[in-house]
Amino acid sequence: MSGYPPQPGAQDGYGQQPQGQPQDYHADQYEATSPPGVAPGPQPGPAPGRKKRRDYAGQAYEFGAGGNAAGTPVGQNPSGPGYSGQQDAAGYAQGGYSQNPAAVQQGQTPMYGGQDPAAVGGYQPPGAQYPTQPQMLQQQPGVAGMTQQFGQMDMSQKPMAQQPQAQQGRAPVLNQLYPTDLQNQPLNVAELDYPPPPAILPPNTSVTPSPYANCPPKYVRSTLNAVPTTHSLLKKSKLPFALVIQPYTSLHDAEDPVPVIPDQVISRCRRCRSYINPFVTFLDHGHRWRCNMCNLTNDVPQAFDWDAAAQKSLDRWQRPDLNHSVVEFIAPQEYMVRPPQPLVYLFLIDVSYASVTSGLLATTARCIRESIDRIPNADRRTRIGFIAVDSSLHFFNIPRDGTEGADTKMLVVSDLEEAFLPTPQDLLVTLVECRENIENFLDKLQEMFQNTQNGASAMGSALRAGHKLIGPVGGKMTVITASLPNVGHGKLEMREDKKLLGTGKESSLLTTGNSFYKSFAVECSKQQVSVDMFLFSSQYQDVASLSNLPRYTGGQTWFYPGWNAAREDDAMKFAKEFSDYLSAEIGLEAVLRVRATTGLRMNTFYGNFFNRSSDLCAFPAFPRDQCYVVEVAIDETITKPVVCMQTAVLHTTCNGERRIRVMTLALPTTQSLSDVYASADQQAITTYYSHRAVERVLNSGLESARDLIQNKLIELLSTYKKELAGGSMGGASGLQFPANMRALPVLFLGLMKNLGLRKSSQIPSDMRSAALDLLSTLPLPLLIQYIYPKMFSLHDMPDDAGTPHPESGEIILPPPKSLSSEQLVPYGLYLIDDSTTQFLWVSAQVVPQLVMDVFGVPDKSQLKVGKQRLPELDNDFSERVRAVINKSRDHRAKGVGSIVVPHLYVVKEDGEPGLKLWAQTMLVEDRADQGESLMQFMANMRGKVNS
Repeated sequence: MSGYPPQPGAQDGYGQQPQGQPQDYHADQYEATSPPGVAPGPQPGPAPGRKKRRDYAGQAYEFGAGGNAAGTPVGQNPSGPGYSGQQDAAGYAQGGYSQNPAAVQQGQTPMYGGQDPAAVGGYQPPGAQYPTQPQMLQQQPGVAGMTQQFGQMDMSQKPMAQQPQAQQGRAPVLNQLYPTDLQNQPLNVAELDYPPPPAILPPNTSVTPSPYANCPPKYVRSTLNAVPTTHSLLKKSKLPFALVIQPYTSLHDAEDPVPVIPDQVISRCRRCRSYINPFVTFLDHGHRWRCNMCNLTNDVPQAFDWDAAAQKSLDRWQRPDLNHSVVEFIAPQEYMVRPPQPLVYLFLIDVSYASVTSGLLATTARCIRESIDRIPNADRRTRIGFIAVDSSLHFFNIPRDGTEGADTKMLVVSDLEEAFLPTPQDLLVTLVECRENIENFLDKLQEMFQNTQNGASAMGSALRAGHKLIGPVGGKMTVITASLPNVGHGKLEMREDKKLLGTGKESSLLTTGNSFYKSFAVECSKQQVSVDMFLFSSQYQDVASLSNLPRYTGGQTWFYPGWNAAREDDAMKFAKEFSDYLSAEIGLEAVLRVRATTGLRMNTFYGNFFNRSSDLCAFPAFPRDQCYVVEVAIDETITKPVVCMQTAVLHTTCNGERRIRVMTLALPTTQSLSDVYASADQQAITTYYSHRAVERVLNSGLESARDLIQNKLIELLSTYKKELAGGSMGGASGLQFPANMRALPVLFLGLMKNLGLRKSSQIPSDMRSAALDLLSTLPLPLLIQYIYPKMFSLHDMPDDAGTPHPESGEIILPPPKSLSSEQLVPYGLYLIDDSTTQFLWVSAQVVPQLVMDVFGVPDKSQLKVGKQRLPELDNDFSERVRAVINKSRDHRAKGVGSIVVPHLYVVKEDGEPGLKLWAQTMLVEDRADQGESLMQFMANMRGKVNS
């Protein structure tokens, strides 16, 4: 029914109406009319006390109508968490899941045919209500009494989780394999928000019955939630075995606290150095513990059961490190090579002609000044410094507050080859001692350079000088520039050549143009100096070269093409992002290591850091808005029913405390290929191949990266057909694949069509390089959305969409749509959001009343396109549309830290062609540029698998 255009003259809610009659939100005349040829049935009245739904579509929308709604079983709402349940999307037809996967989120039924994950020590999705310790102990009689009497009891009477493996009964049934037909059962895109298949552990695997014993997927996700016991089985499966690790899920500790163990009693295995965790075994009346990684028996520290602060004995079974998979230890002295370093920010600010005329210098100075209170400084040791850069280096000697007659002095150094520090002791100042003078300096910074005609940038030389200045302490160099470094060290040439775009030689533009940036990054890493790049050029800026600095120092590259402060949206976006960047509670001088059960080895590491040794990743600063991927190798046959992998991040907090964040993940093992496939996590697999593809682009080129992804998909489909579908997929039976992996072909197609990898002669190399940076750093939920954007239909969204959920208070989103132009009706209004950019798509025949209600203009012809913010209009629909747009941007609700505020572009279907084409590239399932449609892609895959 969704194909009918509105009928002229019909009283169609948001269609044309007789002149002179006022719009009435409640009048019956605004109920939708039936399309031609459909007899009008009785219209239900509005619920008491509730506004009647205004139907912009101009027809009777029935729930379940539209291209996304084929074959929903009655009573199911497969829309993902946080979406409206009023409008059904496609469910699972025969051969899909045997129960409603949405219900699994509440833990009522197993998701992929296994047991209830909560009952087997698996995780519950974020937002699930965990029982408290007392509730849990009531549910497990025998444990409660044991715990309470523990002080007087012999330690050998352990909680039941400690019974020997042999007494624990047979291994649990793992996730079941549900085959699905990829071509005849279209994907419901709400499935992309489902949790991964649970890790179903044998009963009593953990030492306490805590529901927090195993690591939640928002911190660590495995591509396989059942681990093959041998290398040959893993090889046969063709699936990757890797971890996606995101140690922090927010920019600030208070937003996502984890248990902190303050007593500095850290019990570690003597041999493999793993930290004690919920999956160890206690022996010898509780005086010793067996390591779950390497099986060595260790002594329990004497102070383990003693509360030093309260000077009394402690109930061991209440310790956070035995109940929680994610904990943070306050580190004792032996974890420090030197006293914890203070937080240091050195700003390298471009003051050339391009920066001054675009308003970048003024905006940056104002933003730092207004964000000073947000910079972490609880220990009052935070230090700050400034270097202004054009063809010379300008240092600033900022005196302490209250110093008689002392003004900030500018010291200019024009020797770029051996830039010296004019007065090393006063160029880096303590924030609390010089606060007033720092503010005065920032107020005047714009004036100092307002008449400049200098177009040169010696940013490479400035970086060397900055390294010399903060190297002895360590810290962050924040580069804000609108120019290509064109004099001094690290000088770059204008390399962009449009004739190369879309050819085999394009990849040369994506690698570094000057070896300085890689070698200097390694020097920085050794001195605990991290570099972040904020790039704003309206012309070529060589993002490919400059992004090497963040890549090897644990930093990030932010790219603002064509930015100008005169556009309010540009200024607001940068100000908000830069302020959040300054407020983030980053870690300092950090190292990350992953340990695992004997037989497993960490093989390859992906992400922004420097690999200091085979298994140690070094981060001068540890960001909170990136994820890392670690490939795991199986070196020898695993005989245990459960393997564990433990990630530890040793770091200094920005408040001067040395800490270790430890995350322990336990996974069941299996000798069955079908268990491996039924437990595969399609989003983690996509994240792994996103990192692999970026590495392939930088080493072998774009074509090679696209081939890697496509060949892997053919390999997986062929393996499944041959090994698990009995080879019976010829003829008309379509393409078979497990239900838990059925989004993989769409995600892989989205990855190949992403800005970073797409075959095209229209993508500037700076844009492509910035996209590759995102593909290798974005946290998993944002990465999946960047690869396969969200699309919401707004003109006909359900009544509850855009309103707070009655229980959680979270804004409800409309059900997501698949990214195909078949979903777009000629009178619709749609939001498309890839987590970095939002498009509001206004169809050609949109009704004037909708334009009035959302944009405040009477007619579509008066609607301006491009970057903008929606006006705050006083009507219910405007409020709901704005609520949906804001909710779609809400990173915290997705369980990630991010500073990115997406731009909103209004796009008219019959408006500016370039903008329209850009928005259409988000429709992954359509043909665009040189890419094939999903239907063509699947037919192609099927042909290759069957051949």
